[in-house]
Amino acid sequence: MKKLALIIFLPLILIVIVLFYRAQTHFEDKQYKVEQPLALKRLDEDGAVERFARAIQFPTISHEDETLFDDKAFTDFVQHLENSFPLVHQNGTLTKFNKYTLLYKFEGRNSSLKPALFMGHSDVVPVDEETLEDWDNPPFSGAVKDGTIWGRGTLDDKISVLALLESMEYLLSQGLQPERTIYFSFGHDEEIGGEQGAQAVASYFSENNTTFEFILDEGGAVTQDLMAGVTQPLALIGVAEKGFVNLRLTVEDAGGHSSQPPANTAAGIVAQAVVALEENPFPADLSFISMTFDAVGSYTPLKTRLPLSNLWLLSPVVKSSLLATPSSAASIHTTTAVTMLKGSSKSNILPTQAEAVVNFRTLPGDNIKKIEDHAKSVIDNPRVNVESFMGNESSTVSSTNSSSFKLLERTIRQLDDSILVAPYLVQGGTDAKHFDGLSNNIYRFLMIYLDSNSVSRFHGINEQVSVKNYIQAVQFYTAVIEQTASGDL
Repeated sequence: MKKLALIIFLPLILIVIVLFYRAQTHFEDKQYKVEQPLALKRLDEDGAVERFARAIQFPTISHEDETLFDDKAFTDFVQHLENSFPLVHQNGTLTKFNKYTLLYKFEGRNSSLKPALFMGHSDVVPVDEETLEDWDNPPFSGAVKDGTIWGRGTLDDKISVLALLESMEYLLSQGLQPERTIYFSFGHDEEIGGEQGAQAVASYFSENNTTFEFILDEGGAVTQDLMAGVTQPLALIGVAEKGFVNLRLTVEDAGGHSSQPPANTAAGIVAQAVVALEENPFPADLSFISMTFDAVGSYTPLKTRLPLSNLWLLSPVVKSSLLATPSSAASIHTTTAVTMLKGSSKSNILPTQAEAVVNFRTLPGDNIKKIEDHAKSVIDNPRVNVESFMGNESSTVSSTNSSSFKLLERTIRQLDDSILVAPYLVQGGTDAKHFDGLSNNIYRFLMIYLDSNSVSRFHGINEQVSVKNYIQAVQFYTAVIEQTASGDL
């Protein structure tokens, strides 16, 4: 009996030992070791805040409906930049695309060095008029109160535009003569896809065979208490972004009166199709979560390290746990969201055409054709016509071992060594998607601090950023640009 018990329990004991051993040893400390903090520049902080706050006052809203476009707001915003940053405009070459997308070029002395591209966008999302009373300060006031700058664009994304220009203005005032050519690209329609802005700039570079050492856009941030098991501030640098595609499902039928319906109406068949898609989601892929935790795993508690260091055995458990919450589920698989349904115009009329629109957000590796093939296979009904419309392929995945990624990591840690740094997958879309193929190193990060409260302010009520955070963003860009321009990453 004892021998039988030993045979049964010994393998279990060995497995437990292996699990805990791997939990203790699997994750190495991969954080950059700061030997000397970054020497902060003596910036004109009051002036920088004033220039940023003024920029917020221009309602540079992008609309799907072009008739709502406010030409004056964008014209005045561009004029504000020209007035505020004289050295930038004296030393750089400015090219405008479709009037309001701005491309600055600061020529380097060493043409053998690949240029670097820094990005941002000047457009902002609309403010729902019904929410105006809920704002503590008007959304386009640019109010500066109690150490906080208020208004639409303070987080997304005039902060990038102004902080980059502020950094370059300072460096030029200190006599910067770049070895490497530096570009700034500021789109004016990122919030509606970037076709007139970033896409036009990317096409220009492609036509001129210009490629980059690295590209830096928005997309990541310093997060606090947003990732399970990580208690320190966590800087997430986007190394890739999800794509998207819409599928339209259409069923044609004879129609008629609802008093004499067929066994399956057009609306019913479409309903069956969308249920089939929801019940057959794309499989989970832990590669991006693993990549993130591999960078910070040694700083997490045992209960976090245990499953993530033993995916060889516990992968199904981890997947099940992550899929249980929409926010974490979105990070590990291509998502399926039924967003629009249409049948007949009256309750007693059978539709002659029923339609559904399904939005997919695709992981790198899941291309649009794969989505279409999956939908047709799962629906498995010749009466349902499946066609794709609107979409972008997911991006390629940039390396975390490049000198440019190391530069970002090093600068973040030198600014604040309490911050951990990790790569991650950006779930939304950025203008960087248009530049896929123009650099092997495309990163998405902005030096702003986000917690659960500030995340809700993106595109929401009371968008704001602290003065301290804005100045730190300027310091970050200044350090990165200075190092990049020197030619030595």
